[in-house]
Amino acid sequence: MKAPSITFAVAVLCLSFAGCNSDDLANTGDELASGSWGGEDVWVDAQTVDVHVHVGCTSGDFPAPIALDDNGRFSVSGSYHIHLYPIAFGPSYPAQFAGVVNGNRLTFTVAVNDTVEKKLVVLGPAVVTLGRQPQMGPCPICTAEMRKALAIQRSE
Repeated sequence: MKAPSITFAVAVLCLSFAGCNSDDLANTGDELASGSWGGEDVWVDAQTVDVHVHVGCTSGDFPAPIALDDNGRFSVSGSYHIHLYPIAFGPSYPAQFAGVVNGNRLTFTVAVNDTVEKKLVVLGPAVVTLGRQPQMGPCPICTAEMRKALAIQRSE
C-alpha cells in the first residue's frame, strides 16, 4: 500500500474548510498572531521561531511566522508526533498545518502522513481562541512551562 502524499493531505485540508465563507472573515493581518491560542483539548503556541500545536495528546512543530492570505487562510508544512501517551515513541512524521483565522479565532486541521503505518491521520478541525487558556486533558507530555523552558534552552 502506497503512503498518502502531503498533496493528498492538502486536498483533505481544503475540503475541511470548504464550508468557510471568505466574506465572513475579519481582516486578520498578514501573519498568524504570536501568543497562546487555547481551546478544548487543543492548544496552539505561536512564537516567533515556531508554532507548537497540540490536539489531544499529540503535538507538532511548524515554522513561523505563518503567512495568512487575504482571507486569513494558511497552509504550512512541518512535523508531527502522534504517539505521545503514555510515553513518547516512534518518529515525528511529515505534516501539514492548515486553517483560517477569523478575528481572534483560529480553525485548523493537521494532516499527518504516518509513513510507518502508511496512512493519513487527520486531526481536527479544531477551534482555538487567541489569549484563551487551553483546557488540555490528562496528557503530561507538554505544558506551557515546558515550552518556556525549551525556548530558554534554544536561546542559550
